[in-house]
This record gives sequence, C-alpha cells and structure tokens, in this order.
Amino acid sequence: MGFSTYTTRFSRFDSELTFDPKNLPASKVVTTIDAASFEMDAAPQMCLDIMKGPQMLDTAKFPDIVFKSATVRLTGAHSMEIAGTLTLHGVTRPIVLTATYNGGYAGMPSMDPQARIGFSAHGSFKRSDFGINFGVPAPGSTMGVGDLIDFSIEAEFIGPPLAAASQSTH
Repeated sequence: MGFSTYTTRFSRFDSELTFDPKNLPASKVVTTIDAASFEMDAAPQMCLDIMKGPQMLDTAKFPDIVFKSATVRLTGAHSMEIAGTLTLHGVTRPIVLTATYNGGYAGMPSMDPQARIGFSAHGSFKRSDFGINFGVPAPGSTMGVGDLIDFSIEAEFIGPPLAAASQSTH
C-alpha cells in the first residue's frame, strides 16, 4: 500500500550454467523459477492468494518464470553485465543483470571434492511491462503496489568432483 518495501522470494528453481573461469564471456545460464513457490514472510493469506492468483503472477496459467542469458560482458576483474531475456506472465522481454563472480574452486581433497562457484546478481524491471498491472499506483501517488521490482540473486553452483576423489577406493 506504499507504506513499506516488501522482501519476497521464490523457494523452488533450477539453473543450468555453462562456465569457464578462463573465458567468462562464454558463460551461459538458464534459470527456471516455479512461480507458485512465491513466499512473503508474515503476509496474510489474502495477500499470498492475490500474488499467486490471476491479478498478479497467475501461477496456474504461467507456472514458470524463465531467465535465459544471451551475452556476458565483463565490466571489471570479477564484475559483468549479463544480458538476456526474462519470461514472466507469458511475456518475454530483454533484461540486463549486473553480476559479480565471487570465486570458486575445483574441489578440495579430503574436505570437499565438489567444484563450487558463487555469483551475486542484481536487476530491476517494471511488472507492468509484463502485463501485471493490478494495484499499480496512479500517477502522483504511492498508494498501491509498486511497479518497479528490484531483485537480488545469490547463487552457488556445484560442479563435478575432483578426478582424484572419484577414483579413490574404500
């Protein structure tokens, strides 16, 4: 209603990453989010029903939210812009994420044989650009549900185990 900024999240998703640390611009990511996994702490059930219902996400009709990267452009040693498309509410539009490669490793013998890497990413979009107009405040007002959606992603990917770890015997 314009009184505060809600923090929400999706709890079910899947990502596929193609990654070469020596060639970050060749990286690709496809993320599929289960729209019905939308969560909002301490929200009345009525709010959750509106968010998942036909007025907003319409999770019955549009069960998936999908981001597909197209290009990765380095902006610093570990920072980048990831351009791609976001499909939300049956509409596909271009979007750019600002991201940071937080590091990783190929595995650690005797401790963690799995390869791991981490990223942080941020972006924003107007929900009305995706046909979700319910509750957008009238011009000059903040009473309603904001149009601009700012989002953050914290992701850790697990890769194949070290070759030596997979050859060990018990």
